[in-house]
Amino acid sequence: MLGHIASTLKSHDKSVFAHVIVSLQFPLVKLLLTVLTEVAVFISYTLELWQRDIALAQEAGIDGFVLNISPPYDDTTRTQISNAFEAASTTRLGFSLFFSFDYLGSGITWLLNDVIEVLGAFCTNPIYYKLKGAAVVSTFEGTRNTDDWPRIRRSIPSETCFVPDWTSLGPAGVASKLEIIDGAFSWDMWPDGANEITSHSDRAWKDALGPTKTFMMGVSPWFYTRLPAYGKAWVWRGDSTWHTRWQQIAELQPSLVQIVSWNDYGESHYIGPIHEEGIPSATGADARPYVKNMPHDCWRMLLPFYIAQYKNGGIPPPIEKEILVFWYRLSPAAAGCNSGLTGNNAPSDINLSAHQEFVPPHEVCEDRVFVTVLLQAVATAKVKFEGEGVQNSTAYQVPTAGASHFSVPFKENLGPVTVQVMRNDQVIMYSTGPEITKYPPGGITNYNAWVGGASAS
Repeated sequence: MLGHIASTLKSHDKSVFAHVIVSLQFPLVKLLLTVLTEVAVFISYTLELWQRDIALAQEAGIDGFVLNISPPYDDTTRTQISNAFEAASTTRLGFSLFFSFDYLGSGITWLLNDVIEVLGAFCTNPIYYKLKGAAVVSTFEGTRNTDDWPRIRRSIPSETCFVPDWTSLGPAGVASKLEIIDGAFSWDMWPDGANEITSHSDRAWKDALGPTKTFMMGVSPWFYTRLPAYGKAWVWRGDSTWHTRWQQIAELQPSLVQIVSWNDYGESHYIGPIHEEGIPSATGADARPYVKNMPHDCWRMLLPFYIAQYKNGGIPPPIEKEILVFWYRLSPAAAGCNSGLTGNNAPSDINLSAHQEFVPPHEVCEDRVFVTVLLQAVATAKVKFEGEGVQNSTAYQVPTAGASHFSVPFKENLGPVTVQVMRNDQVIMYSTGPEITKYPPGGITNYNAWVGGASAS
């Protein structure tokens, strides 16, 4: 039976999905009392808003959404899952959905029978993503419930391709579970401390899975969370990770790619539009101060190129439209108060799941403006700091057509930031972002990024 359950499903039809938080009930810790408080990101979402987000994702070249759902399986979650499937069925053909069962998000675990109910209701839906005819299913952790899955898979009306995220086990630990899985998704997509992201961990995961299992690789542009009541307040380096990680994906050619995330505002790695009702706002867990007016939509402008390069075996596609995207923080990393924040998920009075060494946050994050351009020919990019009474600029010669990434330190440079791209002494595209201030408003450093962009006419 296990040989049937853990089939050697392998797809060469590469697909890219975005991780969508449907609803969570976080453990809100107050003194010695733990209370569940609902943060239902899509609780107020209408069918029309689902359709809008799916259309935006398709425009960026994304193939589908991974629906992150946490227990309990209540009416709100049922309604929004149904809305998602209906919306996907009414948009352009080819957009798929599959589930990631979140075993950690709510502080309680998924009941085996509830997982069976969810999959039984949706895994045969034509919109549900199939890999060689098998319904793909994932998790966020759930390592205490690994023995549930053989029974779950026997109890649903479809063959499944089970690709869990059991990152806490590590590659060696997951290698001991190969008889009950068809692959794995690794949550290792941010660098440790003041370092750049590498693909060392991904190669270890691929080696542990072997040639017959599916590897789903993660990519994320940023990570900053300050939600003390949920036991989390740390920052990982984002900086150049969005560009660098996609180049690693192009090189490693995983079977599947998962973007983290579409709408996790509390961890600052959203690439979808900001839905204000979905921003965590509980006492002691209020992400609004670091999310409002900090759009990330322009990161999506680069996705059609990155995704095409990945699906084309790592070969860059032709540039159909020239694009400029840039991002930066709005004050120096060492300015203001950290208020208990750590660099890395390090031991503190706040972090409940700490497992890394402490690094000062201002060493993790670089005080730079990060720029990526997609160009049809060589050009000059200029970053201008337009502070009151002082204007400084730095020019960068883009040496070749295609995708180029660079960064410019802002140090003591303050004021609004303008990035422009010039060719033959003509400005072909430019954009201006909000000012960099010497100290953060309110005194608390915001480690989230503001993202802007432009395209050539």
